Amino acid sequence: MKKFIAIIFALIFNINSIYKVYSFAQEKELSFQQVYLFSEPRLFNTPLQIIKWIDDENYLIQKRSPAASLVKVNARTGEEEIFLNFSDYDDILLENELTMDSRIATSNDYKGFLFKKEDNFFYFNTDSKKLVQLTNQKGERKNPTFSPDGKKIAYTMNNDLYYSDVDMQKEIRLTFDGSETMKNGYASWVYYEEILGRASNYRAFYWSPNSEMIAFLKTDDSPVPKFPLYIADGSRGKLEWEHYPKAGDPNPNVSLHIAHLKDNSITFVEEDTTLDQYTAWVFWTPDSKELFYQVLNRSQDYLQIFAANPLSGKSRLVYEEKQNSFVEFFEDIIILKDNQGFILRSDKSGFRHLYFYDMNGNLKNQLTKGEWTVTKIVNVDEKNKKVYFEANKDNSLENHLFSVGFDGKNLIRLTKSEGSHSTRVSENGSYFITTYSSITNPGFTEICDSEGNTIRVLLERKKDIFNDYKLGKVELLTIKTSDGIELPALWVLPPNFDKSKKYPVLFSIYGGPGGKDVRNSFSMFLDRFYISQNDIIYFIVDHRGSEHFGKKGMSLMHRNLGKWEMNDYIEAVKYLKTLSFIDTTKIGITGGSYGGYLTCFALTFGADYFTHGISDFPVTDWKLYDNIYTERYMDTPEENPEGYKFGSALSHIDKYKGYLLITHGSLDDNVHMQNTIQFVDKMISLNKDFEMMIYPNERHGYGFPKRNHQYREYVQFWFKHFLDKEFKAE
Repeated sequence: MKKFIAIIFALIFNINSIYKVYSFAQEKELSFQQVYLFSEPRLFNTPLQIIKWIDDENYLIQKRSPAASLVKVNARTGEEEIFLNFSDYDDILLENELTMDSRIATSNDYKGFLFKKEDNFFYFNTDSKKLVQLTNQKGERKNPTFSPDGKKIAYTMNNDLYYSDVDMQKEIRLTFDGSETMKNGYASWVYYEEILGRASNYRAFYWSPNSEMIAFLKTDDSPVPKFPLYIADGSRGKLEWEHYPKAGDPNPNVSLHIAHLKDNSITFVEEDTTLDQYTAWVFWTPDSKELFYQVLNRSQDYLQIFAANPLSGKSRLVYEEKQNSFVEFFEDIIILKDNQGFILRSDKSGFRHLYFYDMNGNLKNQLTKGEWTVTKIVNVDEKNKKVYFEANKDNSLENHLFSVGFDGKNLIRLTKSEGSHSTRVSENGSYFITTYSSITNPGFTEICDSEGNTIRVLLERKKDIFNDYKLGKVELLTIKTSDGIELPALWVLPPNFDKSKKYPVLFSIYGGPGGKDVRNSFSMFLDRFYISQNDIIYFIVDHRGSEHFGKKGMSLMHRNLGKWEMNDYIEAVKYLKTLSFIDTTKIGITGGSYGGYLTCFALTFGADYFTHGISDFPVTDWKLYDNIYTERYMDTPEENPEGYKFGSALSHIDKYKGYLLITHGSLDDNVHMQNTIQFVDKMISLNKDFEMMIYPNERHGYGFPKRNHQYREYVQFWFKHFLDKEFKAE
């Protein structure tokens, strides 16, 4: 009997001990260094470096341990095989002060590697184990890109197009008129930023599949006004000039050309060069016999797809699309083999969906339809006549993988776990890899079969230490506007949330047309949890022009930037003010770029609702921003003077009565600091109180170590104005 009682007491003691340990474990708080300076301890495992699917059964990953290598993994069994061991080539590379990690380009078969040393290119082949020098003159060679067969590398230098032949070990120049204003295969700033995208790194040349031709854009920037960016270094400073077309300004003259490598000749793709239009987004047919390219008019409401004969330069019209608001370039046209046709994503129905056309632009099948958005084409399996794509079908807060037949039938959702998925599908769809998370779960990387069944978990994102932290509660909610629109929203409540208390609220926004801030996914940047653990409700809401509402919603923003965003953000504030636990005297808002614009707008036009804000590198007047982005939504200032006037934060400064911190990089080449200067100049003239921080020589966004300062100022601002206390970095 005594022994039994002793056992009972021991069990009670152990249970209490376990409970105490668990309770203590759940009480840890995030530190400033952990969240903003990315110091230890880290709460998440490093993501897998998945390179690509090699075929339908195997994929390639990069590993660092036990040694740097590329590893082939069998999807079904998980069996690993060394594909490329970097150290096997150290004896050759190290002699030339090179390593595999210093490679700057890789051939499709991962046998050819390109290196740069003292301005020149060196090529290494893993089969021959030979390192050869391809160039022997100094110059800044940009965007080196292997041909599909791996035997040539194209690049630009001094705004001319070149290529190096691996077998001949020779550098060949293709164009000869490159200058400060004339660019061959290298994009102008506005094309890079607004058409080709930052991932292009200004590259504007495209190999043909047969490796015998290179299509490229030729850009003449001479009509584009220059804008000065001031560098304050040294005793006198200096100017950096940028060809930057503001709203209504002349555009660069852009034409499309094809270089034929067999005879080094250039074919001009015939267009009407007198028209004010944009030419971009090139796609070769698999047999290299035609070149698809797109032309968009200056008003950006009429887009045409042409197919050019690369030998003659003659073009034929394949497809055209007109909309009352605006049309955007197709960035992922899939042209099928054997002239079967092409697949594109169009939002002409009000939501972006998949359409299958023949090579003459006749519709064969609309593959998807409904009030939801196809967000990405993941893979096209021509063998089994299926398209794999990601979409927000059934729940705009999530992203899932689907498949559908070329006939538009058998639409199937393949990802089963709730949340937002990012996927990679094998060659013929036998397997896919998905990385996903939800608002409460940092998530997993898994490999699944063709039915969506999990074969195995490749990685759990959270570490065990994650469970030691007491994070704020994340909840999704819907806010109904006075005119019946249901806005998706999300908040993070403080860990010790008490309804009897009053909490300030911080809106975190981007808010640009077609964007999406509210989603059922876990934010690996823990800012929202750090803010909430300091008794501030972190809040996000998406307006009616966001991705959730498709092109139908985005079109409302046409000629009206600022109007509907602020209407819906104000509706959200009105809802929050009905809640007993909200401190209505402390409604903050913060964002950068477009989010910086809306922050300035909220503290001026929306001054009756928003009390504090931090605006980073904002547009403050759309007449000061680039023409392609601005005119897409606003038309020109001459065509839409009232829209520009209302949409300018400068127009509403007289209403300002809260408190704003505005920051900007002095060398911001995207949103010029001119925006902030004009805004604060008017604030000063009207005797308004605010704070300003200029980050010298920083571009659009701030790099370390200046970003450390920005983060500290950010947290300090909210501590001071919302919590009435001084912030001290732990």
